Amino acid sequence: MGINVADGRTFLQALVGDGRPPLYALSLGLLASGGAALFLAATGHFLPHDERFLGMSAEQLCGYQGCRVVHFMIHDRAAFGGIVFAVGLLYLWLLEFPLRARLAWAWWALLLSGAFGFASFLAYIGYGYLDAWHAAATLALFPCFAIGVARSWSTLVPPHNIKCLLTPGDRPAWRSSHGIGRMCLMIAALGVLGAGVTILTVGMTAVFVPQDLEFIGVGVGELRALNPRLVPLIAHDRAGFGGALLSCGVAVTACVWCGRPSPSLWQVLALAGIAGFTPAIGVHYAIGYTDPFHLAPAVTGAVLYLIGLALTYRPMNHPQ
Repeated sequence: MGINVADGRTFLQALVGDGRPPLYALSLGLLASGGAALFLAATGHFLPHDERFLGMSAEQLCGYQGCRVVHFMIHDRAAFGGIVFAVGLLYLWLLEFPLRARLAWAWWALLLSGAFGFASFLAYIGYGYLDAWHAAATLALFPCFAIGVARSWSTLVPPHNIKCLLTPGDRPAWRSSHGIGRMCLMIAALGVLGAGVTILTVGMTAVFVPQDLEFIGVGVGELRALNPRLVPLIAHDRAGFGGALLSCGVAVTACVWCGRPSPSLWQVLALAGIAGFTPAIGVHYAIGYTDPFHLAPAVTGAVLYLIGLALTYRPMNHPQ
């Protein structure tokens, strides 16, 4: 008996599939980008186009103010890399579980999170620094995002509207350990979202908060005198980090609120928390930027997140 191998799909239709393959490519691209940012931060190197823009290397800049300017830039980039890696993990879970089940809330989570992430690229152009490598990565990944969300829309189970994000995936008793843990995770997730808005705004306006300048040991005027292109480059890093936080906050909030308890959800929340909080907090101690007021929001968020994971471990890994 012969096998019918006829297939009327075009090559492009086969590659796009139900919209998830290009979104998988986006997720893997984010994992690679986050990993690269973490590697560069760990080694203390600038990218070649950063050095061309500044007209000086990281080693040369390190000779100024006890290397604190470089350390400050490294702290932004380490935190950025960890958050981008966390976003990639969350996207993979959204694609493999709720979007595979054609749940509309997962589609909206990806759309909103991705839209905020890509839009943040425009936040720092006004400062006079166009990151060519970041632009190239954005141009490469945006078609994956656009094609993926456009194609997957038609596969969703009704209702499709954005109000589906208001429906919780679970309704545990608020006074139960599961309910308290879920509330802790939600507060931490909303804190990440709020931090993203704050840091993105700072990156587009003042660039530094007082604790930043106290750590560096000089004011903005001295930094501009050292190199007039230094503040625009730092503004780029800050705005990029803020945009990544905003994107991550949207994704993790949707996963915690709309996701049904399952081992895979708990695992991806744990992995995303490790990827996001560990570099963001750890780099401060590595460079000596340990101002309690500056660290308090991140440490508080991490503690709440850890408590949430501990309290939801059993109900998520052994759902009824």
